[in-house]
Amino acid sequence: MNTNEPLAMGPLSGLKVVELGQLIAGPFAGKTLADFGAEVIKVEPPATGEGQGGDPLRQWRLLHNGTSVWWQVQSRNKQSVVLDLRSEEGRADVRALAAECDVLIENFKPGTMEKWGLGFDQLSRINPGLIMLRISGYGQTGPYRDLPGFAVVAEAMGGMRHLMGEPGRVPVRAGVSLGDTLAALHGVIGVLLALQARSQSVSLDAPKGRGQVVDVALYEAVFNCMESLLPEFSAFGAVREPAGSALPGIAPSNAYRCADGQVVIGGNGDSIYKRLMHAIGRPELAEDPGLTNNAGRAARVDEIDAAITAWTVQRSVDAVVATLQAVSVPVGRIYTVRDIAADPHYRARQMIQTITTADGLQLDVPGIIPKLSATPGSIRSLAPSLGEHTEAVLALQRTPRPVLD
Repeated sequence: MNTNEPLAMGPLSGLKVVELGQLIAGPFAGKTLADFGAEVIKVEPPATGEGQGGDPLRQWRLLHNGTSVWWQVQSRNKQSVVLDLRSEEGRADVRALAAECDVLIENFKPGTMEKWGLGFDQLSRINPGLIMLRISGYGQTGPYRDLPGFAVVAEAMGGMRHLMGEPGRVPVRAGVSLGDTLAALHGVIGVLLALQARSQSVSLDAPKGRGQVVDVALYEAVFNCMESLLPEFSAFGAVREPAGSALPGIAPSNAYRCADGQVVIGGNGDSIYKRLMHAIGRPELAEDPGLTNNAGRAARVDEIDAAITAWTVQRSVDAVVATLQAVSVPVGRIYTVRDIAADPHYRARQMIQTITTADGLQLDVPGIIPKLSATPGSIRSLAPSLGEHTEAVLALQRTPRPVLD
């Protein structure tokens, strides 16, 4: 796409956000708001003798001309302002930005912002409508609040890591930071809720309405996605254990070996299960009275999985997918990024978009989700160079405002 073309403003046009976070959780929340039209001013630390400065993500994973290609995704549609929050001048500039913004995002260790004189109580006195999104490992309260928390620990504490892997083996991790991303998305939800609440609290003494803190803990964002884990333990003392590629208690739903690869099959709906069994030539299992519902199938899942595997191992991935799609059984090959990049559905849904970076690199990047029919999000600008907007943004903040009678 040509980022110089004028694009329709998103539904968050007019919303001003200051992003103080680094790496993944806070910046992912900022990216999501920016994709839908918010003006996001990303505050980054200056270079020091110990490092190159800026968000460390600039230097993470694979680099092109010294900058991570990931940076082009995480910081698109943002402005970069360099401020030293350890200096009083830098903190004063943040206060000036906070006085006029709608949302401030931070993901420092709890207490850091207060130590700098930038806590919610301090900033809300100069901007009563301020909404502060605070993302941390364990939240702003509780006995663990002061412990350092990363996504890898949150995924473990939230219950996810225990379930990932093969029974009896060391748990594995997903190859991405799920805890950070889940926390960011919960944070965006919280910001939108707080904006709605603010609009309902407008009064003469609060013309913009009252802001509030959105407190998101990484482990809680993970725990919120753990489905039936806790109620099953509470009611039955059941501790769910890792089950490899299967989904315990839901059958059949698993990954299956083929002659040239693997597929995933979700045949756990009652009518879907019957179609699946007929498709693999096992009509007796389709019509077995004991297998007409999920409870019966879950009790005999090993038998069902063995029947499916006996069929899939004799066929190619393409043949298995074609056969099962023809009878409306959910099935899919296990994609690598090469498969994603070549898939026409991704392209048709604009989930792969092409940008040209400032140094001429043609780069495919993930598109925007969710899809809004009337006010869609857009990529309006490339990820900024370090401090690219410092002078312009601070000049605006430091310009004396006219005094109105």
